[in-house]
Amino acid sequence: MSDTSPADAIHYPFGSAVPALGASIELAPGLRWLRMGLPFALNHINLWLLEDTLDGVRGWTVVDCGIDSAPTRAAWEQVFATQLGGLPVLRVVVTHMHPDHVGLAHWLTARWNCLLWMSATDYAVSCMAARGCMTIGGEPMAAHFAAHGLTDADILAAVRKRTDYYTGLVPAMPPRFVRLQDGDVLRIGGRDWRCVAGFGHAPEHISLHCETDALFIAGDMLLPRISTNISVNDNEPLANPLQQFLGSLGRFAGLLPDTTLVFPSHGLPFRGAQARIAQLQQHHRERLTEVMQACATPQTAADLLPVLFKRPLDAHQITFAMGESIAHLHKLWFDGQLRRLQQDGVYRFVR
Repeated sequence: MSDTSPADAIHYPFGSAVPALGASIELAPGLRWLRMGLPFALNHINLWLLEDTLDGVRGWTVVDCGIDSAPTRAAWEQVFATQLGGLPVLRVVVTHMHPDHVGLAHWLTARWNCLLWMSATDYAVSCMAARGCMTIGGEPMAAHFAAHGLTDADILAAVRKRTDYYTGLVPAMPPRFVRLQDGDVLRIGGRDWRCVAGFGHAPEHISLHCETDALFIAGDMLLPRISTNISVNDNEPLANPLQQFLGSLGRFAGLLPDTTLVFPSHGLPFRGAQARIAQLQQHHRERLTEVMQACATPQTAADLLPVLFKRPLDAHQITFAMGESIAHLHKLWFDGQLRRLQQDGVYRFVR
């Protein structure tokens, strides 16, 4: 993810206030904002509590979970004790399969004897990754990056060692779930929330849109200050996720007027969806132009890291940056604007 700061193009109606750990802020009637910590440079995730009634029982729907860690479990216990008004959690909705969103789904659903609601694609991928069937690191990822020009021995060694990244944050998945699909409508707390599928960041990301009240739980598909990570990873080496993401942004532009209150997974709730979508589209157009200019001579994805990212990157950030660099190259390659060459097992792209 890179900073695409929107200056004053969007509006933060709640200012810079954020909920304390284990506490919440009401943003709309029946909708509360939580924030949990993350042990990364991106150090937080926003989660949401929605007042609900399910099968005649009053309680709460939780949207997204946080990673499985002792501090996150402790923060949730404080939420249960102080923020729910003595009512139960009735269901857990997860936007997508990344660890900060689904990590504690198994614990929350078991704790409250309720079901996980999630897209089938992301549920299946989460289950495979939590069972170690898809490492999201290790030798396959190191070989993938090496094939795209990464030669730093220390970083490649760190990637090879990172075989438990997903399982360490998502040690299990609930054995049952309710499938969410694009266009499904969830009745939560007197509001109709329509499921909006988005692609490019995760296999089948689900955002929730209440058109009547102009509310949008965006997950990671629409963030106010940083661009969503769009990566090509080793498990799907010929993917074209940037094309998918830009297509999703175009669809969001037709759904979300600037009056919509957007609840992102990272950053602050904001209004100005049209402006933000336009900024993200422009951001990627500029990056694609820079890649095209650089590819006057053959370039690997690793060669393009300083072109796409102007700041120093640590080893963890480089793994995301490599995926993004390949994604931009693939977009241009699939569009027929670049050719892909392979020499000595390394891919290079050229106009």
